Amino acid sequence: MWPLSNDIRSKQFIKFFKREDGTYESMVQRVYRQITEVDPDAVVTVATAKNQVSALHNQLGESIGISVEPCRRDTFPAIVLAAAYLRDVQGVSEDESIVVCPVDPYVNNDYFQCLKTLSQQADKGEANLCLMGITPTYPSEKYGYIIPTSAGAVSTVSAFKEKPTVDVAADYIARGALWNGGIFAFKLGFVLNVAQNILGSSQYQELFDQYDTLPKISFDYAVVEHEKNIQVVRFNGDWKDVGTWNTLTETMSEQTVGNAIVSESCQNVHVINELSVPVFAMGLKNVVISASHEGILVSDKEQSSYIKPYVDKIDQQVMYAEKSWGYYHVLDMGRESMTIKVVLLPGHRMNYHAHHFRDETWTVIDGTGTVVIDGEEKAVSAGDFITLPRGCKHTVIANTEITLIEVQTGENISVHDKIKFEN
Repeated sequence: MWPLSNDIRSKQFIKFFKREDGTYESMVQRVYRQITEVDPDAVVTVATAKNQVSALHNQLGESIGISVEPCRRDTFPAIVLAAAYLRDVQGVSEDESIVVCPVDPYVNNDYFQCLKTLSQQADKGEANLCLMGITPTYPSEKYGYIIPTSAGAVSTVSAFKEKPTVDVAADYIARGALWNGGIFAFKLGFVLNVAQNILGSSQYQELFDQYDTLPKISFDYAVVEHEKNIQVVRFNGDWKDVGTWNTLTETMSEQTVGNAIVSESCQNVHVINELSVPVFAMGLKNVVISASHEGILVSDKEQSSYIKPYVDKIDQQVMYAEKSWGYYHVLDMGRESMTIKVVLLPGHRMNYHAHHFRDETWTVIDGTGTVVIDGEEKAVSAGDFITLPRGCKHTVIANTEITLIEVQTGENISVHDKIKFEN
């Protein structure tokens, strides 16, 4: 989803979807909201990378459970680590049924009702593994297929088929095949036993410490394809995998998000603009336009599916990031300077930290708070200017929402030049 996504801000955190009150929510916020609407007592744990923890706290709050993946190792290690986290850290019983689902499908609440049914089916213990099978709407080459043994709402599984050609997919569908959406339910003890057999351990701390040595393998390849006792629960509702700009725009309730104008001469054009300057589109057809602090995309919708190899060649500073305390975006970069707008939410603070290689200044432009420098506290408000020489320990605590302009100067400005201390 470049240019809205970057190395820190993945597509799941971008606020595309309009709520009833006119505000916008992200994929992860939408899925979390829908889960809790269908099941207010649901306990949700998110498996994610370390660099996304702050964004999760920002969007879902501090109480959300998080299983942190030290590095990327595919879905089998991620699910095993999360399962061990549930047992060893959160104290979940091995007899508890767990549902694993991605956060990026665009679905209605009936999907989450089906997740409850999937969990209840796993509770029965008739199968070691229960999958959700999605009724296909067209012969897709993008998805794997589940072949059930019957047309019932719940069925045993006869075979799994990898991503086929269109003609083969049409044949699968004629035989009653279902899309494999990567949604699993099982007793917690089942997957921990599999982990013990494959990895030699099911203990959370051991798995965490050796995570970078675990095999890079998907849950489908490591578990599903080798398990003989599997059931599938059929889901007949709307389901969209929001993986590209093209599929995303199909879910948007309006043509524009942000400061944008689309003339009547445009057809099937969508604009998402996070900048303060306006975007104006005229005479375009089947185009998506996206503008952010990271860059600007103007693309034919179908061609937008092929953006990744081009974006992989772009090497630049992350220009926008959400943190547990608020967010920041880079305003300007010089040879030995960087200017950043920082916004802290009420009651939040940065880590208490210092820098070896750069000096900083803060100018408060809105709100009130407290600055701590080498243990000394000072109340600040709009108009105050704070000098932070390299080596000093410092933080800011927001009383109200507070906005700072931070100017960094030095010969070696880097995100890695940061030493954290206890608050």
